[in-house]
Amino acid sequence: MNRKYEGMIVLNTQGTESSVDDLVSTVSKELEEEGAKLDEVKQLGRKKFAYNARKLDGGHYVNYVFEASGEVIRKVQSRLKLNNSVHLQHYQRLS
Repeated sequence: MNRKYEGMIVLNTQGTESSVDDLVSTVSKELEEEGAKLDEVKQLGRKKFAYNARKLDGGHYVNYVFEASGEVIRKVQSRLKLNNSVHLQHYQRLS
């Protein structure tokens, strides 16, 4: 059963040669390849962290709204853990 989810992804743009838009579209493609149907992608911009996390002082925040099943969420989390550009990911189900 597909439900609506919101995913907050923090991208590590430090030391990358590609633009932020390329990183956002790469993550979008990975979500779609696992079976998620994207509804909306909002770039919230670069924000500083309260403290340095894994030698990073900030990241580019992107909010993804999509439809998927719970199984797809687990697959997406596993797949994005392997992506060095993804610093942090959090998902929540929307009502």
